[in-house]
Amino acid sequence: MRKLLLFITLLTCFSAYGQITPSPAVPGNEMRLLSSSTTSSLNQKILRSYHPVYEHKGSTLAADSGDLYKDDIGREFFEAHGNVVITQPSGTVIYATHLHYEASTQLAELTQNVKVVDGETILTTNYLTYNMGSQRGSYRNGGRIESKGDTITSVNAYYFETSKDAYFNKKVVVRTPSVVIYTDTMQYNTMYRDAFFFGPTNIKGRKGENLYTEKGAYNTAFGIAKFNKNNLYTEGSRFLKGDSLFYDKNKGIGEAFRNVLFVDTLDKFYSSGQYGKYLEGDQSILMTGKPLVKYVVKNDSSTNEQDSLAADSLEAQKKLSKRELRKIEKEKEKELKEQEELEKKDPTLAEKNLAKTDSIPPLKQKPAVDTAYMTADTLYSKVIFVRDYHPLDLKLDRNGGQLEDTVEVDYGDEENMDFDLPNNTEPGEITAPKTLEKAEPALLKKAADVPVAPVKKPVAAKPKPKAPDSTNIQVTTKADSVLRRNAVMPSGKEHADLMDDALKSAQQADTLMKDSTVTFADTAKTRIVRAHYNVRLFKSDLQAVADSVYYGMVDSMFRFMGSPMIWSDGSQISADTVFMQIKNGKMDNALLKANAFMVNAVLDTLKFNQMKGRKITAFFANNNIDRLFVDGNAENLVFSTNDKTHTITEMFHDRSSRIKIKMENQKVIDYVSIRKVDQKIYPFKLVTQENEVLPGFSWKPEDRPKSVEDMLNRKRVKTAVVPDGEDKDAEQDEDGKPSAPAAKKPALDKPEVKDTLPAAKELPAIKPNTPAGPRKLQIK
Repeated sequence: MRKLLLFITLLTCFSAYGQITPSPAVPGNEMRLLSSSTTSSLNQKILRSYHPVYEHKGSTLAADSGDLYKDDIGREFFEAHGNVVITQPSGTVIYATHLHYEASTQLAELTQNVKVVDGETILTTNYLTYNMGSQRGSYRNGGRIESKGDTITSVNAYYFETSKDAYFNKKVVVRTPSVVIYTDTMQYNTMYRDAFFFGPTNIKGRKGENLYTEKGAYNTAFGIAKFNKNNLYTEGSRFLKGDSLFYDKNKGIGEAFRNVLFVDTLDKFYSSGQYGKYLEGDQSILMTGKPLVKYVVKNDSSTNEQDSLAADSLEAQKKLSKRELRKIEKEKEKELKEQEELEKKDPTLAEKNLAKTDSIPPLKQKPAVDTAYMTADTLYSKVIFVRDYHPLDLKLDRNGGQLEDTVEVDYGDEENMDFDLPNNTEPGEITAPKTLEKAEPALLKKAADVPVAPVKKPVAAKPKPKAPDSTNIQVTTKADSVLRRNAVMPSGKEHADLMDDALKSAQQADTLMKDSTVTFADTAKTRIVRAHYNVRLFKSDLQAVADSVYYGMVDSMFRFMGSPMIWSDGSQISADTVFMQIKNGKMDNALLKANAFMVNAVLDTLKFNQMKGRKITAFFANNNIDRLFVDGNAENLVFSTNDKTHTITEMFHDRSSRIKIKMENQKVIDYVSIRKVDQKIYPFKLVTQENEVLPGFSWKPEDRPKSVEDMLNRKRVKTAVVPDGEDKDAEQDEDGKPSAPAAKKPALDKPEVKDTLPAAKELPAIKPNTPAGPRKLQIK
């Protein structure tokens, strides 16, 4: 704010150049003629010289010709023409074609082919107002400043020789070896090469990357940026924004702080958090501070005839223009008014028209897509070559495959799996810096750290230096004028539109079928996602918790590790490791490996349908289970209920090497137990605490995320030591404080059976007609 006020003050000061109150000449401050080829007096007030060299207050003024004259109050003026050269004590040299100089104020007005040389800084324009006393200059109607490889052009500019600061206004374009900057208001320091922005600004890199801000600073020497208002970084299909943004171009690192968003439209990847670190090299993003990843999947794509008709109607409406739609609406309104008037006159028409109305009621359509949200202590994602990705061969077969009781399969889920985080940093140790300043060194370097050209000693009077090439100045001036005219300046709205479009693109379901068996080119790339510690997932019909998750986009495979637990409707699923694969935007298969367990609540009682095995494999059709295989010491325990009285009647317990279940429209149509079958039916009154649960049973509804907000603010924290009778998991909020007391585990004694609620969505299991032997069951 201070710099902006200073800029406005400067505008006021320079606009007052032409309004300086005339003051009489001070004796002893007159201009002194050092040399000339010829000198003559035109009258008592005008002295004309050819090739004169004048000295005034340490500066020399030379030209091809010049007139020195005084006004009525004794003020001296010098009008010079042709090859004007001004040399100052500081070493700054000014060239021009014409000069009007007022000795009392030391104000010089230079026109045509103006060039100011201040060490490594060169200013060129066609009109310059320069105060030789304060060493301040300004140009209007176009000019440029070149310094240490940076070229800046603008319509207006103000240059301060002493502080080496320049202020640019209107159509500002900065060209450096690595970036081009477009803005309307900028301050630039030629010594440190720091640029400060006070309005919409685009910094475009030579490789296509772009930085946008409305307030911030950029160092053109080191490629370091610090932004803090409406910031956005884009590189190809990737977008990064935050309340504060730090960027190091040479290292290819971008850091965002507070309200961070990262989007990759190519990979349909979206993540948010309070701190994000992006690396251009592998296009990786590290997110902490309640990080969140969104993944869009398709819902059931089955449609009916009315849905198709509605879709056709919608497409037809899209093809009509707004004017045509308004015309149709007006015609409909007119017809309705005419019909109402006719019905008032003849009431029988209302009954006839009612019979003609469409009898098909509108259907509530299911959304075409659904969104899965995932959070953890740390989220990390990067792009790798497909050839470096190792897809898992889970040996899944929709027909069940060969029955194997003891053969172990390597699923690639070792506990010491290398997560390959940047700089070998432990995931749990990654935290967001509290302030932007602590994240990286300060942008501005101290004067002692930056090489500075030595200040030249005052220059004594000497022969006139060679004038600059006026043709070259005119060429560059014209080129800069064309550049400014064609430059597209940011208006302040583009960044919001770009981010909105990116979010819309990322939140659409990916329609590309991904198959790990497809052969990719050596240059093909894919994105992977890793979530570490206290992973939670929420979807409208599925929720999950785990210690870590790995996801590969090339085959859309989720790997849940570290005591994973998944809930869907009234069911709870757990195993040592859970694999879930999505194909064509919809669930395709899932594998529960080692200690696989599925639990389902029965009615509103504390009884549970249960299924367990060494592994459970599920295949899906339209996001619903199509086939289910339970292998390795398979067990199924089901409570049968009376549909009329909503009470439990008996319990069925099935043991075998494999249980195969086939479903259709979410109903079991085939149930088979294979090898070493042991099936029993117990009347409900004979069910005891010992036989109503399977070994390894665990029911944890308190760990289930209830919403996206609940998922972000509450996590499961595992304790090392668990006293007898207490839960092994403790619920805590994000700050580590205990949350509301969790519900205790259900007692296993027989409760009263209530008949108030209908049955919950049960696991696919059913009681056979006989207690022994493999048998296909007929479902009524």
